[in-house]
Amino acid sequence: MASLTTPSTCNANTTSYSSSNLTSALSSRPFFSKTSQISIARKQRHGFEVSCKTIDGDQNPTASSKNTELSLAKPDRRNVLIGLGGLYGAANLSIDSLAFAAPIQAPDIRTCVPADEGFEGGPVQCCPPLTTAPIDYQIPRPPPKPRVRRAAHLVVNDKEYIEKYNRAIHHMKNLHPDDPWNFMQQADIHCAYCNGAYQQVGILGELINDQTFALPFWNWDAPAGMQLPAIFADTTAQIYDGLRNADHQPPTIIDLNYGLSSDTSTDSTTDEEQIATNLKLMYRQMVSNSKDPIKFFGAAYVAGQASDPGAGSIENIPHIPVHIWTGDPNQTNNEDMGNFYSAARDPVFFSHHSNVDRMWTIWKTLSDKNRDLTDTDWLDASFVFYDEKRKLVRVTVKQCLDNTKLGYEYEDVGIPWLTTRATARVSKEQRKLKKAGVPQASAVFPITLDKIVKVIVPRPKKSRSKKEKEEKDETLVIEGIELDKEKFVKFDVYINDERDTPAGPGNSEFAGSFANLSHKHKKGGMKIKTRLRLGITDLLEDLGCEDEDSVLVTLVPVSKSAVVTIGGIKIEFDSRMN
Repeated sequence: MASLTTPSTCNANTTSYSSSNLTSALSSRPFFSKTSQISIARKQRHGFEVSCKTIDGDQNPTASSKNTELSLAKPDRRNVLIGLGGLYGAANLSIDSLAFAAPIQAPDIRTCVPADEGFEGGPVQCCPPLTTAPIDYQIPRPPPKPRVRRAAHLVVNDKEYIEKYNRAIHHMKNLHPDDPWNFMQQADIHCAYCNGAYQQVGILGELINDQTFALPFWNWDAPAGMQLPAIFADTTAQIYDGLRNADHQPPTIIDLNYGLSSDTSTDSTTDEEQIATNLKLMYRQMVSNSKDPIKFFGAAYVAGQASDPGAGSIENIPHIPVHIWTGDPNQTNNEDMGNFYSAARDPVFFSHHSNVDRMWTIWKTLSDKNRDLTDTDWLDASFVFYDEKRKLVRVTVKQCLDNTKLGYEYEDVGIPWLTTRATARVSKEQRKLKKAGVPQASAVFPITLDKIVKVIVPRPKKSRSKKEKEEKDETLVIEGIELDKEKFVKFDVYINDERDTPAGPGNSEFAGSFANLSHKHKKGGMKIKTRLRLGITDLLEDLGCEDEDSVLVTLVPVSKSAVVTIGGIKIEFDSRMN
């Protein structure tokens, strides 16, 4: 990974597996009164802009960075899975801008300045409190007994735990607005620095004088947890948020491939069907689409690169659909969870990301090839946050790789998706692909994806040996994906699905999805160019088409109102080694 030159801050102006080897690895809206209710029809206007700025005092200034306003930045995509995530975005520079191969360094938050333009209702200030320079973080001595992050659905009858959680959040909401422990200050980390850094667990423990307390995780990858946890649905609770989808309250089963109400690709007749689809999707994302570190973590920026090189498998799906499914569609920007600037104002945000972090822990147990990256630019990248002592500290990625050293572990719960690999819908003999008349990909792209598109994509090599598959994963690359980051964008991808309308992610033909969570920006938003990498080795085995020279690829747009263009599609092979 190559860092970009200028740390910036942002301101918002409003195959089956055994689970036995997992045991050791796994052993926030503040403004609602207690009587507030879910918004059903009321549509609020949250017009706002977000900008990332740098001023004199950049730690790594360049000719193109000093006194220059930058577009909202995307951090290295791998930071999404870090529990103490990226506190700022590496600037998405123009093509002629400069970037150097060096670790991203923590920003000086004293240089955070308000955006130039306001919005209806006054500015949303995302800058953290002014402070002295950060000190280097030191990993504390492991506690005698680690904190245990519990599954949120399993604490519903633990009145003591629920009382502590709500009491701690109550204290956070009532702290002085400039206190770095204040709930909105914690929520604004996600808004101000373009990614989430979640030191909340230690702060909560301090506020209730309980050093064993740990945030729960939303266990959306298992049937019992596939609904909004009941503790967050209690309208009298401090952890309740009124800006959530009224149709998605318990016991509604979550759709882990959700794309707003207009998306009917995963409509199911029964809860059992939705659960089965979710489990197959989890296997696809955690196993089939994560056979090498780059697919799981996401690609790295390189020197001089202007585009976003591509998110990791879990960041795309189910991370973003959970955000969209939870947010209130009656709000202008799908607040709270459904928009980047407001997501962390919902307390369930932290439990959602706790489970994303848990996926990282699980992934490293599934194969000896599933290892953390060893690139020193990544390991030495640093971020800043306020710790449980109100000190501004600088932490590096390499300090965050082992959750046990950080003093916490996850409650040991079942992982049923490990054995839910999709099976072929029809046999190879029955499958008669309608390839006749379908154009080659090279003759179609670039295109605007405003309808279902089918193309033929040649394979560089067919009938690979077992050894070849173990060394390299066959990868479908959808490149030149251009969109406005201000818009929610989602499209699904299918392989060798001959139907006019593919039948959804519960089928073996489903290869994956691309999703972009809305990031609002000033001056008409920000255009980005990125790519999607999908592992198709397992999929081709499932479909029995490893001996074919080409595959039929179907792209299905879900976000009908957003404009997205595709530059091309190809197949290549990714090394499974770090």
